Amino acid sequence: MDTGKTLSSDILQEILGVLKSRFEKNMHRHPGVAWNEIQQRLEASPHKLWSLSEMERTGGEPDVTGRDETTGALLFCDCSAETPSGRRNLCYDRQALDARKEFKPGGSAMEMAEAMGVELLNEEDYFQLQQTGPYDLKTSSWLATPAAVRQKGGALFGDHRYGRTFIYHNGAQSYYAVRGFRGKLKV
Repeated sequence: MDTGKTLSSDILQEILGVLKSRFEKNMHRHPGVAWNEIQQRLEASPHKLWSLSEMERTGGEPDVTGRDETTGALLFCDCSAETPSGRRNLCYDRQALDARKEFKPGGSAMEMAEAMGVELLNEEDYFQLQQTGPYDLKTSSWLATPAAVRQKGGALFGDHRYGRTFIYHNGAQSYYAVRGFRGKLKV
């Protein structure tokens, strides 16, 4: 997803430095991936760097967590210990936001993800991320929800409790101080 947004050269170098440092400190998340490949891909896609900068700005601590087996693209995910602090108190999507008559949250997870140029993790992504974790020990994260569930008014979220990863459902218009979303970005 091309946001059409780019970073100044100073901020570009700063975000590359942050990403490289995190990459080197967390090699268990991306065995067999070299930083040179990541840097080349990112420098060739400035709009992806802008999205990663937004992930970082909102508390996501993005890092490489794998590779898309079909396309070979590198997969960045939010790896903050808890759901990103700058992306909480959101209902699931615009439909859910519009359905709330009072006490509306400031926005929706799906709209914020789109504005950032990222996607919400799905169930499979979330389970894979938890293999490098654990994450969301005190918080929870909205997950991309199958249309059949969403059409019935629900949405999925996940967390990690009691040494296990759980996927639950909730009304899509609900929101909580400890629920946000984790993004993913293919580069």
